[in-house]
Amino acid sequence: MKQIFIVLIFALSALTSVAQWKTAGDKIKTPWAEKIDVNNVLPEYPRPIMERADWQNLNGLWNYAITDAGQMQPANFDGEILVPFAVESSLSGVQKTVGENKELWYQRTFEVPSAWKGEKILLHFGAVDWKADVWVNDIKVGSHKGGYDAFTFDVTPFLNKSEEQNLVVKVWDPSDKGYQPRGKQVSRPEGIWYTPVTGIWQTVWLEPVNEKHITDVVAIPNIDNGSLKVDVSTCGTVYGDFYEVILKDGDKVVSSLKTVVGEPVELSVADAKLWSPESPFLYDLEVKLISNGKTVDAVDSYTAMRKVSTKRDKNGIVRLQLNNKDYFQFGPLDQGWWPDGLYTAPTDEALKYDIEKTKDFGFNMIRKHVKVEPARWYTHCDEMGILVWQDMPNGDHSPRWQNRKYFDGAELVRSAESEANFRHEWKEIMNERMSNPSIVCWVPFNEAWGQFKTEEIVEWTKAHDPSRVVNPASGGNHYQVGDILDLHNYPGPDMYLVDGNRANVLGEYGGIGLALEDHLWATDKNWGYVQFKNSKEVTDKYIEYAEHLIELIKTGFTAAVYTQTTDVEGEINGLMTYDRKVIKLDEARLREINQKVIDALNEK
Repeated sequence: MKQIFIVLIFALSALTSVAQWKTAGDKIKTPWAEKIDVNNVLPEYPRPIMERADWQNLNGLWNYAITDAGQMQPANFDGEILVPFAVESSLSGVQKTVGENKELWYQRTFEVPSAWKGEKILLHFGAVDWKADVWVNDIKVGSHKGGYDAFTFDVTPFLNKSEEQNLVVKVWDPSDKGYQPRGKQVSRPEGIWYTPVTGIWQTVWLEPVNEKHITDVVAIPNIDNGSLKVDVSTCGTVYGDFYEVILKDGDKVVSSLKTVVGEPVELSVADAKLWSPESPFLYDLEVKLISNGKTVDAVDSYTAMRKVSTKRDKNGIVRLQLNNKDYFQFGPLDQGWWPDGLYTAPTDEALKYDIEKTKDFGFNMIRKHVKVEPARWYTHCDEMGILVWQDMPNGDHSPRWQNRKYFDGAELVRSAESEANFRHEWKEIMNERMSNPSIVCWVPFNEAWGQFKTEEIVEWTKAHDPSRVVNPASGGNHYQVGDILDLHNYPGPDMYLVDGNRANVLGEYGGIGLALEDHLWATDKNWGYVQFKNSKEVTDKYIEYAEHLIELIKTGFTAAVYTQTTDVEGEINGLMTYDRKVIKLDEARLREINQKVIDALNEK
């Protein structure tokens, strides 16, 4: 009877939570908004590139309060917020603006499972925009600046002996009033500028680890010599500790090596199965940390054998290559915004959907535009086979912009604090995704927004990761550095500048608009580069642009990016509506012409 009573209390508690939470506002929503379970929000393991068996999800309903900046922790909270959805979003259940003069507070309690006794307890944040201060049991355990990189605190020393632990997070986000990377967020959204995203927007979670444990695994393939370099970082280890790396193809061990901590291993991969969008083969990777003859930590990972490079073709044109073959990269500009969750997809199914449709449309690449996604997004790309160009989110101000020629003017001078922040966050973004085979190109700047010290930043980026190509400034002020010259031209494709020593790409074009009633973020002020009245007109124009692009491929372009995957707020130039309920073009015709575009490079 006692057990039944406890179950009833739990069920009533769950029902009460559901009853108290509801989506806020009256904007359009995706189909997945209705599938959210407040007691099981984004329950999937958040870091699949380095996975352990035990973890605890802290997503769900937290208490929240918005106070004037600089105030002490509030004695009372304003209500409940659904984490990890930004406070401005509908799915948070709040949908309130914070701004640079306010701070956002979060509070919840958690319990550490008894089975974790004797382990270190790590508190992970996938991403918090922008400055976060964290307390556990009234002790400040740390702070972090950066809206797109993950961070972790070892909270073991601050846990009390009782079952219930108290967690408080304070967030300050100046949005476009600050220098920090922020992408398209502005305090007054309109046109191509969108709603601010403040606070926790990726999964918060606990993980138990040994005193000696693995902190990172970086795997870089080399298909030319049939090897895989694996570098494992650890914490708490001493001389005599070592790790073992095992590379597997299903149940078959391909290669394995052991080395002391602090030293990388280079595995031999004979007759490697190469990864590509057409055949996205992934090897399993097991890493074990061994101390005094015992395995004290183990993580599961994966990797792929693939190569990204450039090479001059028989006509003297520098082409992008995949696995040592000329390969035309073609995909949409993907901004990763959601009408209900803003930066955060409602569910993992939703997160995968845009990638699946991109593949369905016949593309082989995505340009992830001025936003960084949760780790699971990149794993979906790895598994499904899609190339990714990863932008650094814009921040700070812009210098004079001369898109149509090589720039000869003064660059933006960032403050020392702004520059240090940029370098730190860009490095962390690259580090966290270094092992994802889908990422083939780093893009530090976009259209001169925040562009500074271009040659230095590009060379630094290239040195940090020599295994990928670097696109210095997509559509920005052009310098002869890096691997790519990237032009933007709207609405149709055009090649108005050529570089004989780098790959020439069309980093943005298109933007064909179609406003569909009942699927609009705003009923007025909808924007597109050109607008049409129905799907056939839009599809016809898309094909017209694609046929022109095919001619430009023959004379020099080696990649192209169409704007864009979905409508976003006031922009109505997506291949899909913002709520993902309508595919606006004829999908069959879209897929057919996209395949012709991709094949054109091999028919040149």
